[in-house]
Amino acid sequence: MTGGSPVLVVTRLDDVTADIVIEELCERGVPVVRLDPADFPAHVTVSARIGVLGLVGEICTATRVAVLEDVRSVYWRRPSPYAAPAGLDARDAQWCADQARYGLGGILASLPRAHYVNHPWSNRMAEYKPAQLAAAAQYGLRVAPTLLTSDVVEARRFVSEYGRVVYKPLYNTNYTDPDGHGLTVWVEEVAAEDLDAGVNQTMHLFQQRVDKVADIRLTAVGDRLFGVRIDGSPGLDWRRHYDDLSYTTLDTPSDVAKGVREYLERFNLTYGAFDFGLDARGIWHFYECNPNGQFAWFPDHITGQITAAIADQLQHPDRDRR
Repeated sequence: MTGGSPVLVVTRLDDVTADIVIEELCERGVPVVRLDPADFPAHVTVSARIGVLGLVGEICTATRVAVLEDVRSVYWRRPSPYAAPAGLDARDAQWCADQARYGLGGILASLPRAHYVNHPWSNRMAEYKPAQLAAAAQYGLRVAPTLLTSDVVEARRFVSEYGRVVYKPLYNTNYTDPDGHGLTVWVEEVAAEDLDAGVNQTMHLFQQRVDKVADIRLTAVGDRLFGVRIDGSPGLDWRRHYDDLSYTTLDTPSDVAKGVREYLERFNLTYGAFDFGLDARGIWHFYECNPNGQFAWFPDHITGQITAAIADQLQHPDRDRR
């Protein structure tokens, strides 16, 4: 590949957020190799050696070749799961997919010169909500009283103690109805009488409801923070009401900025999409941080700023490495 060291973008085909970052990099003349691990081995080949110089070799997609030791940055977005060639039985297919995950996946996570936004192992570590909430509280971010339990008696006691309580899923699992239609478990308020023996079947997260006047999405890229106030949601979970929302940029209070930067350092993240609730006193209440959150749904003037900041990280990794 000509044009200097490439940026490797690891994601699936239908990723609008990655698309706009790639477009920005191309406009800057930065070479880009886009890779979805699900295309291996049918449309992607890899050859890597490990010796006295460490990891060397190359990855070839249908249209590009990336020399492993020359990759300057990796933008790890939302790759498809590792796959196996068609026609294998279930046992052999699982074996091949596992070998791909730990082989190709291990290579992609070990590129010797690359700056990761974010490293996939950091993303995974930072996806656990109990760890998120504990870290946020440790670094001075306001966290509402929270209960993690599989005990229905404890859950009812918590609701009785705090009154208005919401239920939040701990992970957004791919969940379908009997007809195969995708379902989403939204943030919902719950009452003690709503809680039954189903609570005992697995872990649940209950949290005192924040008396909010607006929501905030704070997108962090390195040391740059992009705060956006979100108004207009008629319900608890603004993600259900995109057509009703309005967006206003706002500055980040110094105590929140300090906590967010310490949080990023804790999880070794360059990028994070933080969600807060804003109360009438102007206090920001931490909800969660998606280490790989979307941003392309914002108005163009906001999306453009975040896109440029990510492209800066990928193009000039030595300027601000976390």
